[in-house]
Amino acid sequence: DFLGKQLRQVLEKEGVSTRYLAPVDAATTLSLISLDEQGIPHYSFYGQSGADRQLLPSHIPALDRGVRGIHVGSYFLVVSPAADTLYGLVAGAPQDLLITLDPNVRLNVEPDLEKWRKQIEAFAKYAHIIKVSEEDLALLYPDEDAATVACGWLRDRCQLVLLTQGEQGVSVFTRGFGNWSHPGRSIIPVDTVGAGDTFQAALITFLIEQGLDSPTSLALLERSHIDAMLAFATEAAALTCLRRGPDLPRRHELSQPNTKLQPVTP
Repeated sequence: DFLGKQLRQVLEKEGVSTRYLAPVDAATTLSLISLDEQGIPHYSFYGQSGADRQLLPSHIPALDRGVRGIHVGSYFLVVSPAADTLYGLVAGAPQDLLITLDPNVRLNVEPDLEKWRKQIEAFAKYAHIIKVSEEDLALLYPDEDAATVACGWLRDRCQLVLLTQGEQGVSVFTRGFGNWSHPGRSIIPVDTVGAGDTFQAALITFLIEQGLDSPTSLALLERSHIDAMLAFATEAAALTCLRRGPDLPRRHELSQPNTKLQPVTP
């Protein structure tokens, strides 16, 4: 539709490949954002039969060597048929693809928390990195502490669980280096919309630029590598918070790592 064509134009302008876009004869979902008195964003989605939910297995092409990873999250984990299609994609992905997951719970799309938990646990079995906000974790598992949930996720393929806590920074849970906290950035935010997505995108960008975007490399990272990645992602998210709306930073606006990191050899 008209809005779908606009979105395609934005992607093309930003230099994002559109080769995997699947045209669907359906309306584009609308997302409206309001801020409460504390400046916390609340989302409303209008797209019960939107094009984004109509993703079918037939829309998924064969993945060539140019695809290095798959990122999934939010309400596409729980709405049909998109959820089944994405699950099939992740479950059948080659072993050397990096799978990342951000639950990004949206209860106004699907209010059933049990369904969210079931779907997130299913996808988590295939994820190598799971990033989750403290708000989402409290919604999903109100009676469990973060370490318990993270340890459960780390039993499968997952190597890193990152719990984002706004200005308080990030709690890190790993298999080989235990758990620790990475500091946040002290800023006066203008708008936090898009901060979590920026953080996630920056994590992936860092790993790609460092040549560490594979499950094998991820398993060999040292704590210094992880801290450098988190510093980069925190810087990116802070910059988004200084802008109105989900205006993610361009790459040239962020610092460059001083040296190229190398994973330790087993």
